Amino acid sequence: MVQKINLKESENSVNELFIYKRVGMLNDCMLNVLQAENRTLEFHIHEKSDEMFYCIEGEFDIEFEDGQTHLCEGDFIIIPKGTKHRPVCKSLVKCLLIEADGTLNKENTGGAYT
Repeated sequence: MVQKINLKESENSVNELFIYKRVGMLNDCMLNVLQAENRTLEFHIHEKSDEMFYCIEGEFDIEFEDGQTHLCEGDFIIIPKGTKHRPVCKSLVKCLLIEADGTLNKENTGGAYT
């Protein structure tokens, strides 16, 4: 049977920071919820896949080589493949990440993804 997912409930069930919880698959893309705070990742590039960040709660920045974009609750951004970027989370943020299965690894998640 097809099941509905409540993003806020899924996100609130994660009790630790920097834990990627898969909440679904869409074709070949994984949907992960994540909580982060006081964390800046290294600049990185996804060569084979676009990446989408949806801000469920809180706010954070995505930095690029030529500037940054600020995201607040309800905002989303699609980072095209091949674009150098890094998330900057100064306060608690809860977000949904959508990207091709296999995109996340320890190098582009600050060692948090397993």
